[in-house]
Amino acid sequence: MLEIIIGVIVIISFLLLIIVINNNKFQFSIIKIDKAEEDISLYLEKKKELLNRSRPVIIKELKLDSFLEDLDNDLDNMNNFEEYELLKKEYNNFFKTLDENEKLLKSETLLSILEDLNDNEEDIVGAIKFYNDTVVEFNKLLVSFPSNIIGFFKRYKKKEFYNDEKREIFEILNDK
Repeated sequence: MLEIIIGVIVIISFLLLIIVINNNKFQFSIIKIDKAEEDISLYLEKKKELLNRSRPVIIKELKLDSFLEDLDNDLDNMNNFEEYELLKKEYNNFFKTLDENEKLLKSETLLSILEDLNDNEEDIVGAIKFYNDTVVEFNKLLVSFPSNIIGFFKRYKKKEFYNDEKREIFEILNDK
């Protein structure tokens, strides 16, 4: 009788240990995702500020009425995914304008902004890679046993990736 009680206690302890370990994996992934989202948000805010600083210089040099008008949209009501897409579009427009007007590259102010934008872009790419890698871990936990049971009871949902990374993964898989 004592062996049965000890066996049940060992089995229950083992199950509790598995639950705690898998719950901690979810919690750790959520903390990392939140940190990555916070970093991405800060880098996107800096990108917006840098693009806004470039606007008056380009408007003055090219004698334009306006430039990068979409930056006037209320980005505070957008999530990071939407803000990222909008700023990526405006960033590409910025470089297209630079390519078409080489005289802009003579401006020291614009060159300084350009250098800061390039550094910022590297930071964004790194933060998005970290975010996407962490989301992969989280989504794996949601579909693999026994962690999927905890995910089900905690009502966790799969997280989205940033598009560029998904496209790259898809292209890599198609090349094989």
